[in-house]
Amino acid sequence: MMTNEELERKGCTPIEDLIAEDFGEVGTPERDEFERGCEAFIIGERLKAERLKAGMTQEQLAAKIGTKKSYISRIENGHADIQLSTLFKIFQGLGRKISFTIM
Repeated sequence: MMTNEELERKGCTPIEDLIAEDFGEVGTPERDEFERGCEAFIIGERLKAERLKAGMTQEQLAAKIGTKKSYISRIENGHADIQLSTLFKIFQGLGRKISFTIM
């Protein structure tokens, strides 16, 4: 991975600078909202990958855990505020376990 100095020498703007320009500095409300959206996107993408690996459709997964296909779709697209208990239930339905790291 290139350092910020190497990027600047090549005429590139570091990604952190671009994010700060569009969403504010770390710790601002706008940046916090952006970062939450990123986390939701990452969780959704991971769910989709695990669901596909399990060979299940959104409808099959929803039926298995007692929810609606539209809810699975919203999670996979990063548009749902999901409770931890539901997240554990979804991945359990896929035969997977999840864990979190607090940083």
